[in-house]
Amino acid sequence: MSNILVPLFPGGLPGGPEMIVILLIAVLLFGANKIPKLARSTGQAMGEFQKGRQQVEAELEELQEGQSLDDEGNIVDDDGNIVEANATESVSESTSTETTSSSTSE
Repeated sequence: MSNILVPLFPGGLPGGPEMIVILLIAVLLFGANKIPKLARSTGQAMGEFQKGRQQVEAELEELQEGQSLDDEGNIVDDDGNIVEANATESVSESTSTETTSSSTSE
């Protein structure tokens, strides 16, 4: 078995004519009315993903600044004071709620 990687686009990234063909195929597959809805839902999903990523990064920064998680998932400082209650649950709840709301809006 050889380890040769085949590029997705052998001639480079698709240019003008190739993009027109791709757009025509998308219109044929999904219909002209569905494309704006698909683009909108994709944009919303990307925004939710970025929001969730920023929340996780903020929590990681807090943890690196000397705070830690206790056994119940609360963020505590060095003295044992709770800074944010159930931080792990709040992130998972917010992402699952956002995912549910975006899937029901289609």
